[in-house]
Amino acid sequence: MTDWGEKLEEKIRMLPDSPGCYLMKDASGTIIYVGKAVNLKNRVRSYFRDTAHTPKVAAMIAHIDDFDILLCETNLEALILECNLIKEHKPYYNILLKDDKHYPYLKVDLRQPFPRLELCRRMEKDGAKYFGPYIGANAVRQVIEAVRNVFPIRSCRQALPAKNPKRPCMNHDIGRCLAPCAGLCTEEAYREMMEGVLSFLSGDYAVVIRRLKKDMEEAAAAMRYEKAAQIRDRIRDVEGLMERQIALRTDRSEQDLIAVAQDGLDAMVQILYVRGGRMVGGDHFALPREGGEDPGEVIAAFAAQYYEQAGLIPRNVLCQTLPEGAAEQLEAWLREKKGSAVTVATPQRGEKHELVLLAVKNAEDALLKRNARRTVHEERTVEAAKNLGKILGMDRYPRRIEGYDISNTQGEQSVAAMVVFIDGEPAKKEYRHFRIKTVEGANDFESLYETLKRRYAHAAREEAEGAGTGRFTDLPDLILIDGGPQQLRFARQAILDLGMEPPAMFGLAEREEEIWLPDAAEPICLDHRTPELQLVQRVRNEAHRFGIIHHRALRGKASIHSRLEEIPGIGPQRRKELLKAFGSLKAIREASVDELCAVKGMNRAAAEAVRAWAEEK
Repeated sequence: MTDWGEKLEEKIRMLPDSPGCYLMKDASGTIIYVGKAVNLKNRVRSYFRDTAHTPKVAAMIAHIDDFDILLCETNLEALILECNLIKEHKPYYNILLKDDKHYPYLKVDLRQPFPRLELCRRMEKDGAKYFGPYIGANAVRQVIEAVRNVFPIRSCRQALPAKNPKRPCMNHDIGRCLAPCAGLCTEEAYREMMEGVLSFLSGDYAVVIRRLKKDMEEAAAAMRYEKAAQIRDRIRDVEGLMERQIALRTDRSEQDLIAVAQDGLDAMVQILYVRGGRMVGGDHFALPREGGEDPGEVIAAFAAQYYEQAGLIPRNVLCQTLPEGAAEQLEAWLREKKGSAVTVATPQRGEKHELVLLAVKNAEDALLKRNARRTVHEERTVEAAKNLGKILGMDRYPRRIEGYDISNTQGEQSVAAMVVFIDGEPAKKEYRHFRIKTVEGANDFESLYETLKRRYAHAAREEAEGAGTGRFTDLPDLILIDGGPQQLRFARQAILDLGMEPPAMFGLAEREEEIWLPDAAEPICLDHRTPELQLVQRVRNEAHRFGIIHHRALRGKASIHSRLEEIPGIGPQRRKELLKAFGSLKAIREASVDELCAVKGMNRAAAEAVRAWAEEK
C-alpha cells in the first residue's frame, strides 16, 4: 500500500459525500489536473488506491503532492465549475481543447447603414451575423464572389454615409454595386437587398438559382452561348458551394455529430454539422496524449469545453458514446446556456446512428492525416528511436536499426530478410535478402546464425578491401531479432565467432511482444501505446513482410522449374533460357513453335516437345 504521507492521508479520509471539483497539485503547488465528481469521496479516493490505471492517469498520480476540493450543490454546478477551472489553469493532464487553426467566417454587421461582407477569423459577441466556418480563405472568397455576382453589394471600405457624394466607381457601371457612396441608393433599398444576401448565406438560395437560370435562358435565347455556359457553371458552383457552407442560424432544426478516433497515443475529435436536414460542414480537434483514454470520457470533456466557447449551441447533439450519466448532465447544462431545449443522445441504430458513424469515419481520416504531420512524425521516428535506446540501456542514439526474420515452408526455400530503419524510418535501398545455404529443414536458430555471420563477414571483407561504402559497410547501432532469447543467443554468437563486437541487440517475442536482452532473466514489457514499442513492431513487421515476399517469389520460381522438368529434352540450361526469354510459365505455354525455336539453346524437336506439353496441360 502506497504511503501518501500523514497530511494527504488525513485529507483523503475527510473527503465528503458531495458533488464538486477536485484540483490535483504537484510538489511546486502547480495544478496539474482538474476533475469533477458526483461523489468526491469515491472519485478522489480511487486515485490513491493501488489499482490499475491508464498510462496517463498513472503518470499524473506519480506527480500528485496535494489536492484541493470545491463543493457544489449539484452535478450541473460541478460541470460548469470544472470548465471554468480548466480554462483558467490549463492543467497539463486535462484534455485541453487546442485548435491550431482558426477557420474563417463571413461577417455582416447590420448595425452599419450600408453593411458589406467581411472575412474574419473569430466570432465575436458584437451583434453582427456570422456565417461559417469555411474550410480556408479561398472558400470565403468564392462565397463573396458568388454573392457579388448576384447581389450588388458594396466592396469598398469607405465610411458611409459620405458627407459629400462621390462619383460612382466602375462596379456601379457594370451593375455590381448600388453606389451608396454617390447617394444613388437609400438605406432602405440597400437593407432590402441585404435581406436576400442573408437568405442566400443561410442556405435559402432558391431565389438566387432562379435568377441565374433566368439569366442563362435569356443569354441562350440571344444566342450568347458562351455567356450561357458561364452562368450554367456558376449555378453548379453555387449549388456545390452552398451545400458545404455552414449557416449559423438558430431558427431551424440543427444537429451536431461528435465522434472520436484514437491510436493509442493521441485522439482526434470530429464534429459534423447538420443543418436543414443536410450535412453542411465540420471541424476536427487534436487531443494529444488522449489516445488511451475512455472514448466517452474524451467526448464528454471535449463537448463541455467546445460548447463553453461556441457561438452556436444546436438543438440536438448526437455523440458516438458518453459515460453513464454524462448525457443528462450535458443536456441540462446546454439547455441553461442556450436558454431553450437541447437534446444530447448516443444513438445505437437507425439514421442518426449512421450519421454518427460518418463522424467516426471523418475522425479516423483526420487523425490519419494529422499523424502524417511533421511534429508527430518526428515523435514517432527519431524521438521513438532515441527513447528506445534509453530503455535498452544504450549510451548512444540507435540511428541505424536492422531487423532480421526467417521465412520458409516446412524448411524449403528458406530465406532471411534484413530490413533497415534509419532515424526511425524504413531505408528500403538498404534492405537485403539471404538465401540460407548451410541449414537443412526449418531451423530458425541456425538460419539466424548463418545470416548474421554472413552479414558481418561481408562488412569485414569490404572494410579490408577498402570499399568505403559497400553494400554492407554501414554497421547497425541496434539489431532486432524476430524471436525470443534462444534466437537472440544464436544471432549474437555468430558475430562473436567472427571476432567482432556485437552491437546492442534484442529479441522480440511476438506472443506477448516481450523485449529480450542478451542474458536477461526477465523481458522488458512496454506499454502498447508507446511510440517506442510501435517502432519496434514496425521494424519486426517490415522484416516479416519483406521475407515473405521474397520467399513466395522463390517458391513460385521453384514451382515453374519443377513443371518444366516434366518436359522430355528440357534440361536445366534450356529451362533457364526459356524463363529468361518469356518470363512466366503462362507465356511459355502460349508461345508458338517458331517462337520457342528462337530461344537460345532450343531446336525444333525441343520446341515441339514444349508445345505438346502445353497442349496436354
